[in-house]
Amino acid sequence: MVNRGIICAGCWTLDRIKIVDQWPAEEALARIIKQDKLGGGSGHNVSLDLKNLDPNFQVLGMGLLGVDPEGDFLYQQAVLNRVDPAGLLRTEDHHTSYTDVYTVASTGKRTFFHSPGANDALTPQHLDFSNTSAKMLHLGLLGLHATLDNAWNGDPNGWVTVLKAAKAAGLKTNIELVSIQPERNRELCLPCLPYLDSLIVNDQEIGGLANIDTIPNGVVCVDSCIEAALKILEKGAMNTVVVHYPHGSVCVEEAKSPVISTSFNVPAADIISSVGAGDAFAAGVLYGLHENWDINRTLELAHAASAASLRSPTTVGSVGTVAECLQYAHTCGKRPS
Repeated sequence: MVNRGIICAGCWTLDRIKIVDQWPAEEALARIIKQDKLGGGSGHNVSLDLKNLDPNFQVLGMGLLGVDPEGDFLYQQAVLNRVDPAGLLRTEDHHTSYTDVYTVASTGKRTFFHSPGANDALTPQHLDFSNTSAKMLHLGLLGLHATLDNAWNGDPNGWVTVLKAAKAAGLKTNIELVSIQPERNRELCLPCLPYLDSLIVNDQEIGGLANIDTIPNGVVCVDSCIEAALKILEKGAMNTVVVHYPHGSVCVEEAKSPVISTSFNVPAADIISSVGAGDAFAAGVLYGLHENWDINRTLELAHAASAASLRSPTTVGSVGTVAECLQYAHTCGKRPS
């Protein structure tokens, strides 16, 4: 049997979005103009992006949700989008992770109040790969899960334990980081590198992992991104390290020349929000790796999915099929190299 599909495990959270007329001083009042709720977290976002890219693609969600309306919403989002929810476990001991997102209408500036809830209680024991028929595991977010971020049964952290189990089950593995303090990302991520097949990160994250300044004076240095990616590639078992930044990406692979790809030149009028662009890019890379595409084709899809995602205020609202993303991206054209 040929294994197919991707497990998206770890961070499932609800974003409770509120648009306000102003950011108030302490003990002052702001008026809520509009409110909404959306799924968030790497597990939710990449799951739905993969299903948008290919509705027939097999995607399995894994994580821990509370027995509450927020958990019901995330579970239903998986079901409605045909993500297999069998790995989304429920607990009565913790509420579903959520983030209150307050956006000032006049400025667009956002402020976040995060309650980790069940994500903090997620352990390696909740993520069972013993009977999986999937091919790959996408796991995140390091730094946002208290139990997994700490030592587990002799391993440096629970993420390592999960990755070991995934490798033992025959899965290809990838992790997703969040842009926290570089020292903390190094502490959590470096022990995971021997158990990874790929790593997809942004310019800030790769610089933090390699302890190299990849954004000197606030400007991305592509050569520094390549240097950092090569340094991290040598430290782990990965076949592929991809680093993305607003105007492009680089990919390094063992015994191959680095590949530099530019992103698509999305018209300013089309750009509504970049909130889901990183997850859309990751979904494109993961899809290409799963399908054994060459890296140039894979990066083209990743940039196309990211470009398409910019047209929606939500994390996954405007990512279409592979063909639709590529068609839209080609109408935009590539950025100047």
